[in-house]
Parts: sequence; structure tokens; C-alpha cells
Amino acid sequence: MGTLMDDSSGKYTKGFFWGNNYWTGSMDQCSYIYQNDSHSDPAPKKKGRNTDITYINGNFLGSSEMEHQNPPFLPGFYMAKILINGTESFNAIRTVVVGLCLPSGCSIADVETLLRLDISRRHVEQELVGVRSPTLNNFSLWDDFTFRILFIFSVIVVILLISGTGYDLVLRRRYKTKMRIKSYCKELTGDMTNGLGCTTYDLTHRESEENGKGNCTVIRVPTSVNNNNSDENLAVELTATEETKLSLWAELLLSFSVVTNFKAICDKNVGNDTIPSIHGLRAISMAWVILGHTMIVVFKYSDNMELRKVVEKEFLFQIVLNGAYSVDTFFFISGFLVSFIYFRTNAKGKLEKLTKGVSEFTAGTFHFFGLVGYRFVRLTAPYLYVLGVVEVVMRYLEQNSVFEPPTQDHINCPKYWWRNILYINTLFPVEQMCMLWSWYLADDTQFYIIGALILIIAVRHFKFAATMMSVFMVSAWATTAYIAFSNNHMPDADDPFALFDKIYDKPWTRLGPYLVGMSVGWILFKTNCKIKMSLLTVISGWVTSTMMMLYLLFGLYNTTLTQTAAAAYSSLSHTGWAIGCGWVIVACSSGYGGWVNQLLSTPILYPFSRVTYCAYLVHPIINRIFALESDSPIHMSPNSLTTVYLGQVVSSYVLAFIISLSFEAPVVTMLKILSPNRKKRI
Repeated sequence: MGTLMDDSSGKYTKGFFWGNNYWTGSMDQCSYIYQNDSHSDPAPKKKGRNTDITYINGNFLGSSEMEHQNPPFLPGFYMAKILINGTESFNAIRTVVVGLCLPSGCSIADVETLLRLDISRRHVEQELVGVRSPTLNNFSLWDDFTFRILFIFSVIVVILLISGTGYDLVLRRRYKTKMRIKSYCKELTGDMTNGLGCTTYDLTHRESEENGKGNCTVIRVPTSVNNNNSDENLAVELTATEETKLSLWAELLLSFSVVTNFKAICDKNVGNDTIPSIHGLRAISMAWVILGHTMIVVFKYSDNMELRKVVEKEFLFQIVLNGAYSVDTFFFISGFLVSFIYFRTNAKGKLEKLTKGVSEFTAGTFHFFGLVGYRFVRLTAPYLYVLGVVEVVMRYLEQNSVFEPPTQDHINCPKYWWRNILYINTLFPVEQMCMLWSWYLADDTQFYIIGALILIIAVRHFKFAATMMSVFMVSAWATTAYIAFSNNHMPDADDPFALFDKIYDKPWTRLGPYLVGMSVGWILFKTNCKIKMSLLTVISGWVTSTMMMLYLLFGLYNTTLTQTAAAAYSSLSHTGWAIGCGWVIVACSSGYGGWVNQLLSTPILYPFSRVTYCAYLVHPIINRIFALESDSPIHMSPNSLTTVYLGQVVSSYVLAFIISLSFEAPVVTMLKILSPNRKKRI
């Protein structure tokens, strides 16, 4: 047994100078040394040189291939973090994680004492940072309060999904039956009714026909699906008789229909208030985000970390390193849609109907709280559910993985989840943040509040609103430049997330792209997406925007900026990227997009665009489960990275579709049903 336990423990093998800091051994092998189904009194084995591993016909037979004998104790697995100071061979201080298979009766203090004694006898200067055990935890999912809440909530949602889908299928079958009867009725009478068709009710009750009244009623079955940046209406209308006229509760139940919502998500048509190319821009940006986050996780938990320094010097890899611009694309899209849809809705007079007869200030207040409240309800349902999943998953992984989690979600989420729900978590230190990637949602919501104020004011006081927007824009530039300059920040490709807590996630440094999006939305509204441009203007626009965006992606390659230039770059680069995106949308919506518009408007991208919000929420969970569930580090290679990335994309979108069908789509549909400006049922 001693040989198996030693073989399960981590030890130096190779690749230390190539970045192998994880000497994890095999926790799985250690856990299987003691088997509960083994014989309590196994037959004695022949003593020899190899008592645990036998050599037969040139092959080693492990314990699983031989008669197994349990040790007199339960094995436990311990992870020791050791700090190794620089030597003549290397100057950097390295942190090595070593796995140890020892008797489970050893406490953490016992293992620390043994390791400190062993370290004191070595010539290399080392320091024990700490010891943890993935096998000695008492974590149980059913004892976890958050998990129990998630389980109960999931059961309720599943029941609603089954009920809503079943009810929807029953209505569809009834509708098909009525349509067949209608067709048969036409053949018999040759009479075209009032356009609503002849039904079974018509054949058995002729009184209404004598009065010149039809008996069919059009009802609206809400099936619209939304995402965090779009307000498309994908509603489908069904026809039924007065006998099946739906109540409000029935319509609310139908909002959980998986069949209807899935068809709406996969619909090849877009709403009237949506620019088709937006879908492609959003879907491609989401794939870019997943790529960047996948690389971050793989780099952190690999056994050849030095390879990162090699691939980062590749020219095309700058696309991955500058993945932060994908988030600026999201900010741009959000600002664009908020502005474009608001102005169009206001032009149709829908907003005035809601606040008719009240003062301007009161109307604006109602509009503001209506917009903010709608967004809060729409985003929070899937967000809150995923936040709970993150807390449980990270607590489980922290207790059971040989690797330490990249963030402290298992600690921060129970303490600070309310900051996430209020979308103010970016106003606090990053060390206290739950769901680190949720910084985007907080910033986007804060921008939405600012944008809503500007839009409401712009309806009656456009110049004042434009001045407000200009002040916000210049303030964001100045603030970012000041922070970058005072902290001597160099925005190089080696560390694109430097000063994360001061620059990267703060709303006052990321506001620019959102305001650019709002401006572009207003321009396309005023021109009704029919901007006439000369050939020279079109060529100049495409060349300028392409060169600017390529410079932002590759301009820092092998380049060192001065402190002033670095501050200016940090201040203006995100806004510059949004301006490039703005030209793409303007050109595509005005008929000057060419093959770019064809690519971005491809209908196959629509479903992926519509579940972008949920994909953004869940994809880091997939990243972390992939890395932390293994008992050994990842080995990076171009082929393996490609395979891992594609697997992450597929897994993320499958889970995103499930979350969207379960939470996002039903909530959005219910909001449309309960909307005060919804058309009344006939």
C-alpha cells in the first residue's frame, strides 16, 4: 500500500522551468486505494520485491487488476502550497502546489509539522504557505442552504415549464382541429364568412350568424423572447373560439411554453425595432468573450505556463489579449438599442398614452421608473439564479478540488450578493466581488440609468440632453487619463487587465462606448436608417474605421508608450473602438455594408444573439468546472486549446438555451402581458 500512496503523491518530474508549478499527483488514485467492497480478510499474497505492483509477462498489473487488499487506515489527500525562493538557476519566486496521499487520520496541523520539518532539512530556501485537504471536508449539497433554495426553485420552474408546454400543445391541437373544420365548412357551403372562419360552434349555434356576428375571437399568446440588449417582439398569434378565450393566468402559464419560446428564439425574423447586423455583432463578440476567458483559465491551471509567454508574442494572438474590446462592443450595442428603440417608441406616441394628462416632470418620472423597473425585473431572474449556482459550485469546488479557485465566490457571494442584485458591485473593491464577470452587468445597468435620464430629457430639451452627454463623455475621458497617468499605467498586451480595480471595471472609465451607441441610435432614428452617402464617403468610412480598429487590436504589439501616450490611449481607446462599431452599424443599416452586412445579418446567428445574456452569465462556470474538476493540470498546445475552446462554446450555449427557456424568456413574456400599453384582447 505504501507504494500506491507514494505513487499517488505529487513529486518533481519535469517541466519546472517550463512553468510546471502543479505537482498534484493523483487524488483519484489515492481515493481508490481503500475500496469498500474489498474482502475484509483477503488471501495472503506472495512476498517479494513488489508487494503492491506485480510484474507479469512484461506488464505491470496495478491494484485494480489484482486481488485488492485495503490498508489499515483510510487514505486522505492533502495539497501543500510551498514558496520556493530564487536560486542560481532561476531568479523568480515560485509557488508550487504538491499533492500528498497520507493517512486521513493526519490533521492539517500534523501535515504542516511534517512538511516544515522536511523543508528545514533541505538546502533550497523554501517556505510552507499552507495545507488544505480536498478529502477531509464535510461539505454536502443537501446541507447547503443556497442549494436547497435553488433546488426548490428549480422544481417549481420545471413544473411550470411542463404545465405551460402541455397547455400550449393542447391549444395548438385544438387550433389545428378548428382549422380543419373551417376548411371542411368552406367546402360544404362555399361561403366565405367574415374572415375569421367557420367553427364547430358556428355549425351548432346559428343564432349569432343571424345577428351578423361571428363567434371567433383573436387572442394573443405571448411568445416574445428577449435578451439584455434587445426588445424584439417575436409574438405569435393563434386563433380560437370564444369558448377557449384565455384568461390572464392562462396567458401567464403559456409564457413558460418551451415549444413556443424555443421557436421564438430560433426565429429567422427580427423585430421592426432591431437592426439585423446587431445580432451578428453581438454573437461574434460573445464568442470573443468566451475565447478570452477560456484562455485565462487554461493559462492559470496549466503545467507549461511558460508557453503563454511564447504564444503572447505571436502577432495574431493579440486578438485574444485585446478581448476587452468585445465588452466595449456590448456597451455600444446597449446604448444604441436603448436610444434607437426609445426614440422610435416615443415617435409612435406610445409613451404619451401612458402619462396623458400629467405634468412633464411627473411623466418623465413615470417613464424613468418604468424603464428602470422593466430592466431590473427582466435581468434579475436569470441573474439571481445563476448567482446562486455560482456560489454553490464554487463552494463545492473549493472543498473538493486539488486546485484553489481563482476567486473567492464561495465567501463573497453569501456576504455581498445584494450588491450584485442592486447592480452596484463595481463601486466596491474587486476583492469583495461575487461573480467577477458580473462587473459588466453592473456597469451596463448604471449606464442604462444615465441613458434613461438623458433620453427622457432629450424628448423635450434636446440641446440640454446633448450637453449632458458631452459632459459625461469628456468627464469619462479625463477621469481615465488621470487614473492611468497617476498610476503610471501602461496598457500593454502583456497585462491587459492591469489596474482592474481602478480602471478596467469602473463605470466612470467605461462610459464612452455606451454614449457613442446612444448617439448612433439617435442618428439612425432621425434618418430612418436611410443615410445617403457618396462612394468616396463610404470608402473613407470603411478604411478609417478598419484602420482604427486594427490599430487598437495590434497597435501595442512590440510597442512601448510614454506615460502621457499611455494615459491618452487608456482614455480614448474604448471610445475609439465604439466609433468603429458605430460605422459598421450605420453602413450596414443604410445599405453600404456589402459582405460585412451579409455576414452580420446571417439568420443562423440570431438564436445565439438572443441568448447572449444567458451565455455571458454561465460560460465562466463552465470554464471553472472544466479546470477545477480535474486532479491534474492542463497541458497547453495549439490543438488542445482549440478543442477546449470549441467545447466551452458549445457547452456554454447549451446551458444558455436552458437558462433562457427557463427564466429569461418567460419573464420577458410575462412583462409584455402585464404591460400597460399592451393591446387589449378583442
